[in-house]
Amino acid sequence: MRSIWNGNISFGLVSIPIKIYPATEDHSISFRQIHTRDGGRIRYRKVCELEDSPVESSEIGRAYEDADGALVPITDDDLAALPLPTTHTLEIEAFISAAEIDPLQMGDAYYLGTTGAAGAKPYTLLREALKRSEKVAIAKYAHRGRERLGMLRVVGDTIALHRLLWPDEVREPAGVAPKEKVTVKPAELDLADTLMETLGEVDLNDLRDEYHEALEELVAAKVSGATPVAEPGERPAGAQVVDLMAALKESVRSAKEARGEEGGEAGEGAEGEAGEEEEGAEATVHELRGRKKAPAKKAASAKKAPGGEKKTAAAKRGGTKAAKAAKSAEEPAGKAAGKKQTGTKKAAAKKTTAKKQTGKRGTRTAS
Repeated sequence: MRSIWNGNISFGLVSIPIKIYPATEDHSISFRQIHTRDGGRIRYRKVCELEDSPVESSEIGRAYEDADGALVPITDDDLAALPLPTTHTLEIEAFISAAEIDPLQMGDAYYLGTTGAAGAKPYTLLREALKRSEKVAIAKYAHRGRERLGMLRVVGDTIALHRLLWPDEVREPAGVAPKEKVTVKPAELDLADTLMETLGEVDLNDLRDEYHEALEELVAAKVSGATPVAEPGERPAGAQVVDLMAALKESVRSAKEARGEEGGEAGEGAEGEAGEEEEGAEATVHELRGRKKAPAKKAASAKKAPGGEKKTAAAKRGGTKAAKAAKSAEEPAGKAAGKKQTGTKKAAAKKTTAKKQTGKRGTRTAS
C-alpha cells in the first residue's frame, strides 16, 4: 500500500513518526470515452496557451489568479515555507466524544502507520489512551495545499484518521424540508415503528453492490462476443401516496413475507390498533336510543309460569277494552270537529249572499 503523506503526530511533547494510507478504495468500473462513429479513443491533452502545444505533467505548476486575471506562481517551496506547524505535523488539539461530531463533517478515511521501530511505543500509547478514554482526538494537518481538520479513532489495532470538514463548510438545510404543514397521527407513527421492527437490523457485510455485479457480467459478455440479454429491473412505484395508512400496512405485510414470516393481517397487534384509531377518526358515531327489552322478558316468563295462558288472555281483553274506550273518545271529538267545519261553511255562505244583495242595491240606486 502506498502512503500519501509522511509526517509526525504531535501528542504534547510526544512525537510519533507516521505515514498516512488510504483506508478505502473505489470498486466501480471505469469507462473510456470513444468516438461513437468509428470507436476512436477520446483523450484530453493539457496544452499551453502561449505555445499551443501539449505539456508534460512534470512541467505543470500552480498559480493564483487575481481579480485582474494576472497569474501569480506558487511553488512547492513557497508552500513548504509557510509558518504553520501542521505542514509536516498532525497536531492534536483536543480529545472529545465522538457523539459531538456532526456526521455531515465526516470525509475520507485513512490509516496511520508508523515509520520504524522508534514510533511503535508512542503509537501504541496513543492507541491505548484513546481506547481507555472512549474519546477521539481532533487534529489539524496540511495536505494538498491546504490545512485540514481530522479525527483520530481506534480501528482494531490501528489508529484511523477521518478527514473532517470545517464547520463553515457545512451548509445550512434552509428551504430543503417540505414547506407544507403536515400532522403525523400517532397511529401512523405506530405503523412506522412496526415496519422498522419488521425490517429489523442488517449486517453491513451481507450487503452487495448488485449494480456493480451486473455491470461486470455485461462487460464479460461483451468481451466474449456474446449478446447479453438483460432482464429489465422493476421500476419503483410513483412517490405519490394516496392512503398513507394503507401503504404502511402493505409495507409491513410485504416485509414480513420477505423475511419468511407470515404476512397475516396488518390489523394484528399495533397495526390493528392503528387501523381502528384511523377508522374512528374518520367515522361519525351516532348514539342509539335504548331499547325496552323488559316486555319480551315478561312474555317469556309468562309462558313458563303456571297459568300463563289465562294471564295472556286477560291482557288481550284489557287491551281490547282500552282500544274501545279510545275509539269512543275519538268519536265525540270527530263529531265536534265536523260540526265546527259545517258552521264555518254556513257562515261563509251567508257572507257571500250578503255581498250579492249589497251589490244589487247599489245598482238600483245608481239607476
